[in-house]
Amino acid sequence: MEDRIILAHGSGGKLSHDLIKDLLLRELGNPCLNLLDDAATLTLNGRLAFTTDSYVVSPLFFPGGDIGKLAVCGTVNDLSMVGAIPKYVSLSLIIEEGFLLKELKKIISSIHTTAQKAGVEVVTGDTKVVNRGSADKLFINTAGIGIIPDGVELSGSNAKIGDKIILSGPLGDHGIAILCQREGLKFKTSLESDCAPLNTLVADMLEASKEIHVLRDPTRGGLASTLNEFAESSKVGIKIAEDKIPVRDAVRAACELLGFDPLYVANEGKLVAVVCSQAAEKVLSKMQKNEQATQAAIIGEIVADHPGKVVMKTQFGSSRIISMLAGELLPRIC
Repeated sequence: MEDRIILAHGSGGKLSHDLIKDLLLRELGNPCLNLLDDAATLTLNGRLAFTTDSYVVSPLFFPGGDIGKLAVCGTVNDLSMVGAIPKYVSLSLIIEEGFLLKELKKIISSIHTTAQKAGVEVVTGDTKVVNRGSADKLFINTAGIGIIPDGVELSGSNAKIGDKIILSGPLGDHGIAILCQREGLKFKTSLESDCAPLNTLVADMLEASKEIHVLRDPTRGGLASTLNEFAESSKVGIKIAEDKIPVRDAVRAACELLGFDPLYVANEGKLVAVVCSQAAEKVLSKMQKNEQATQAAIIGEIVADHPGKVVMKTQFGSSRIISMLAGELLPRIC
């Protein structure tokens, strides 16, 4: 019989301590976490960013990542989108009774590897075990803290008329990879999630220019919903060009087969930037030198017309309004 999580792993007793010591601390241990205090004591200076998120993706393992990598990347990226330098992450695990220990070890190892790549430390956390059937294998909750450098002011309400809109790379990789894994769909070209930490990319962009007004990672709801959020928050119009938006052939083919629009498909390793027009080319050039944004492109601009709306010029020369996603395109995506 393979080793599995049992209710006693969440009891606070010996099995709980063994799980923390033999798995969590072995992979994630650092001077702060090793103390196992009720709260982490941290030293930080300047303005701080704080975020929290929960991850319920199904399946737990998918091409290009797993729920552990996703949790770290999602937290790091949320901090990065306000210009913060991510520093610390919390990790809470809700584990279903019967979950295989070998799978939990793989996920914790993935968390460790991703945290190292992103330059963050897991400094506090919690583990709960629930009865079989009360959860779907494993849920993860995180929180993150980062430092916002001087001179960085990023917000969805900061877009200005004339600003350029930059997309860091092809749309829809994560959502389609998850769907194909979930439904057993096969394509000639392998599809992988774009799940990745974006903090080094954001650092490169801010090094190129501080004239970046808005950053956002287009996760659930995709690019379309993200741009609508910008238009509403900043009370501006947005104009984009369909032929400027990068989409992989395999993703496009899958979307056509399934009746999806790539504009609404979730991403986990892409960002959208609204940049002062004078700095846009400089920022774009810097982005294209980063491994996370080699296919970055300017896809549109902020306009005074149709405030609060996003309009796309199609490849046929016509225009159509791009509305926010209504309903749930694909549940349990992150």
